[in-house]
Amino acid sequence: MQGKLSRSGAEPFAYKDCGRIDYQEALEMQLRLWQERIDAKIAHQTVPEDVLLFCEHEPVLTIGKHGKQTNLLVSEALLNSRGVQLVQIERGGDITYHGPGQITGYPIFDLEHYGIGIKEYIHTMEQCIIDLLYLYGIRAERLEGATGVWIDAHTPQARKICAIGVHTSRYVTMHGFALNVNTDLSYFQLINPCGFTDKGVTSMELEIGRGEVYFPLVKHQLEGLFRKHFTHLMYHLPNDDIL
Repeated sequence: MQGKLSRSGAEPFAYKDCGRIDYQEALEMQLRLWQERIDAKIAHQTVPEDVLLFCEHEPVLTIGKHGKQTNLLVSEALLNSRGVQLVQIERGGDITYHGPGQITGYPIFDLEHYGIGIKEYIHTMEQCIIDLLYLYGIRAERLEGATGVWIDAHTPQARKICAIGVHTSRYVTMHGFALNVNTDLSYFQLINPCGFTDKGVTSMELEIGRGEVYFPLVKHQLEGLFRKHFTHLMYHLPNDDIL
């Protein structure tokens, strides 16, 4: 339901499909929602419901607070000539790319609602992505010491299909994940993705090898998996992994 907050069944969060949106506009939206929740917690007021935002951006490179400028392999002048923004942000992780054909997800979640810390939160996001890819016959996994979701993680052909970087204060999260669905992977040649020089990147389209994947369906399925996993956490229900 693009442009409107919506709930599905007993999900513990509101969902908004922001569609194609400028990165700065989405960042300002995130910051407003995030700050509202932090302010409510500081004032011991009722914290507004959690929100899951799905966005698709025009080409942009974002650098996390501990990112290294040396992982940007071209000049800002070249970026400008290609219409690629460069933004420094307050998430974990190094440099990554967002652009058309990619689902960039921003959960504005109060982790106290789920009784979890940041490590389990990231683990749960990774599991949502792993479960989604399983539906498409793509076997994905985690890689120790490298946040995100990988294909052939423990081989020389290791390639990242989903990057994850978050920021939290008072257990309220912002930023999130970037899943390559039909992404133009040539943009990753502008950077050392997430700081890695010895690992590749991939997309659902490339892994499946049958042309573009139906983007609206992937968003719908992924939102449902977030609803499943975080509902189970909120109500302490059994939550067996698909894989």
